[in-house]
Amino acid sequence: MWVNKTYHYFFFLGLLSFISIAQNTAIPDTNFEQTLIDLGYDSGPINGLVPTANISNLTNLDVSFKNITNLTGIEDFKALTVLECSNNLISNLNVFQNTNLEQLFCSNNQLTNLDVSVLADLNIFWCANNRLTNLNVTQNTKLISLVCDSNQLSSLDITKNLNLNVFVCESNQLTNINVSKNTNLSRFECGNNLLSNLNISQNSSLVFLSCEQNELTSLDTKTNSSLGTLNCSFNYLSELNLSKNSNLTTLNCSNNQLCKLNVKNSNNTNGTVNFSNNLNLNCVVVDNPSSAHANWLPTNFSNYVSAQDQCNNFVNVDTINSVVTNTSYTLPTLTYGNYFTEPRGQGVPLFTGDVITTSQTIYIYNESICANNESRFNVLITSEDYYIPKYFTPNNDGMHDVWKVQDFNNNIKTIAVFDRYGKLLKYLPANAPGWDGSFNGKLLESNDYWYFITLNTGETIKGHFTLKR
Repeated sequence: MWVNKTYHYFFFLGLLSFISIAQNTAIPDTNFEQTLIDLGYDSGPINGLVPTANISNLTNLDVSFKNITNLTGIEDFKALTVLECSNNLISNLNVFQNTNLEQLFCSNNQLTNLDVSVLADLNIFWCANNRLTNLNVTQNTKLISLVCDSNQLSSLDITKNLNLNVFVCESNQLTNINVSKNTNLSRFECGNNLLSNLNISQNSSLVFLSCEQNELTSLDTKTNSSLGTLNCSFNYLSELNLSKNSNLTTLNCSNNQLCKLNVKNSNNTNGTVNFSNNLNLNCVVVDNPSSAHANWLPTNFSNYVSAQDQCNNFVNVDTINSVVTNTSYTLPTLTYGNYFTEPRGQGVPLFTGDVITTSQTIYIYNESICANNESRFNVLITSEDYYIPKYFTPNNDGMHDVWKVQDFNNNIKTIAVFDRYGKLLKYLPANAPGWDGSFNGKLLESNDYWYFITLNTGETIKGHFTLKR
């Protein structure tokens, strides 16, 4: 009888001990337990345990900035919907029992692995500045915000996260990222990766894009009509057309290889633009070339134009007036450009000192890495004693700007110019510089005009020519 009483006594003590242990959750990290004490979920002293009943119904827990290295015990916080454990020293995080989590913040820790596949209701997930080499969020279809920058990710699939609104994956090792399914994306930060291609054509809701410090050679933003901020600096872009981005107010496209930059988007007056260190960019297309552009860099840039084809004007090229001679013509030295027999640097190249003996048009072509410019002049070789032009175009383009009779043997005494009604418009002595198409300071209209040339012999020559404007 005594044995039975003794047996029942110790059995009862063991049962009490078991119940006692079952009602507590082990918290091995002293900093974690101290935080729970500070929050009122445990009472001191620190003993490695916390009453399970005190934590099992908690929905929100913030243990950030507490020097916690081990979050063991978190599995008994089964009702949690929000867990904030950022800025600690945590190297392992098991959330398999926390299936009610909707928001998980664990940035700035030492995590090398994190499995969130069971968190079907997760909508905000921030795990930046850890040591993650892999991250699978394909099961988290309710995600609206994913921040995973400053890890060691080389790939990431977000094609199942159709509700994603904010996506930050900067400072990883990503070589490709597919955002074609994320049509709700409004903020996208993917800078400092290894991206050579970025297709944002399906992201019409995009407001903020930073893709700096990648390997992009092209970027098409024409479908991103809501885009307000773009940072694409430190890439290899050669062309950037932002004319369709009327909401754009902040642009940084510095340190690229731009040859063409079009920011004519009807919103320049509200914009801050930085296109510094694009060494070959010789002009920028804008709304109003005469505006101050006070908030734009570089501050000393002035080659603003209203159309891309005007950029060629900023490439220096020499100009030579057309030549009429009855002998030959020797090509002079050029400062800007080279001689060719056809436009655009085509045909046969000609060189300083070459003697031209046949009538022809000669082109002077010059190009930079980004643009080119060209001038041309005519060489007319004639056997006549004088040359009378059939037309001239006084538009200050350097070609045929005046009507000038060439007198090779000094046979001409005077030249008179008349309109079609016989009114004298200009009297020119021998070897005069020519007529510019004006009368009493007024530009005359395009029309035919008449000349009366008197030779030293007393003979006269009559004829007409055309003024073209």
